[in-house]
Amino acid sequence: MIAYVYLVCLLILFLVRVTIRALADFIGWSNAFGLRNAIARERGIAAYRAWVPFEKIRPTNIPQERWEEAFAWPANNLPPYPPLAQRMLRGLMSYLTVILAAAVLLQVFTPFPVLTWLGKLAKILVG
Repeated sequence: MIAYVYLVCLLILFLVRVTIRALADFIGWSNAFGLRNAIARERGIAAYRAWVPFEKIRPTNIPQERWEEAFAWPANNLPPYPPLAQRMLRGLMSYLTVILAAAVLLQVFTPFPVLTWLGKLAKILVG
């Protein structure tokens, strides 16, 4: 009986996923809230890997070449995302920001002097 409940829940989640995807495709296709560019850009980076979902929202009055240039792969043949080093630096900075914010929250709301510990660790590592 429990297995049937799980199967029904999985089926419901699958149907919700399909419905949300179809709704996003419709909103992008009809440009209902002016979100076509945002949806296309979001999907455009991964579009060269999976072109079919991206192609669903292309209006018929826009030629495919212009659509591909705008959202999939630029005409100058450079990738539509920043270089690897820049992406790694951004990731590292975001991780450090989250860790620092957690340390500040721990310092403020708990009796643990986390920032003092981090300061001592930094002094040891630096010299």
